Amino acid sequence: MDLTFTAILLGIVEGLTEFLPVSSTGHLILATELFGYNASQWATFNIVIQLGAILAVIVQFWRTFWAVGTGLLELNPTSIRFVRNVLVAFLPSAVIGLALKDYIDQMLGQPSIVAWALIVGGIAILVIEKVAKQGPLTGVAELPLKKCVGVGVAQCLAMVPGVSRSGATIMGALAMGVERRTAAEFSFFLAVPTMMGATTLELWGARDKLMAGVGPVGWNEIAIGFVVSFVVALVVIKAFMAFVSRSGFAPFAWYRIAAGALALFLLAKV
Repeated sequence: MDLTFTAILLGIVEGLTEFLPVSSTGHLILATELFGYNASQWATFNIVIQLGAILAVIVQFWRTFWAVGTGLLELNPTSIRFVRNVLVAFLPSAVIGLALKDYIDQMLGQPSIVAWALIVGGIAILVIEKVAKQGPLTGVAELPLKKCVGVGVAQCLAMVPGVSRSGATIMGALAMGVERRTAAEFSFFLAVPTMMGATTLELWGARDKLMAGVGPVGWNEIAIGFVVSFVVALVVIKAFMAFVSRSGFAPFAWYRIAAGALALFLLAKV
């Protein structure tokens, strides 16, 4: 398949799934396996184009980021609490991610893990949606520190491909009584340092290969995937916020279960 077309296709998959609780990494791994791509050639691409989706968060919530940035310069307590909460939630995955990077990389090459994680994660979402009690609508800066730590620990589950970073953080927040919209927004903001850290680590590890132009997948494909994932994610974020406010997360749970079962069926035939 043409490299440009593949880059566009995977960029669309990334943009559609990064902020939905369905696992963007899992979908990219399954797409790579089911459509016959060379997984090792596209591994760095799959990580780096997530920055396109992260840029979409910054654009979508630019007023919030601007207010927090200017507030920090003025030592505004709300801005300081906002940054503190995001950083506290980021730290567990940063520490564990560095410690277990080699093991995580091994799991990225096993699409069957993705399929089972989609199914188990879907069941978990249905259970949490049924039993969790929502708290009042509040802002990220007003979240208690204990709940931010809990969300950070939940994010570590997403190191298993197919679990979904956004799914783990949103469901972790809901399980602790955070209101749906606040949980989703916190997941978006937490994605910024998390994915920037993951991308930086991946680029550093692949720096020699990328600079030397070794392999068919290079900067041109990464640039195309980045732009496509940015545009698609920009549309998805706004639609997602409106959808979950009305319908909750159960539709995504049923999708995960169906997608995981279909993936197991197709993988058995590959």
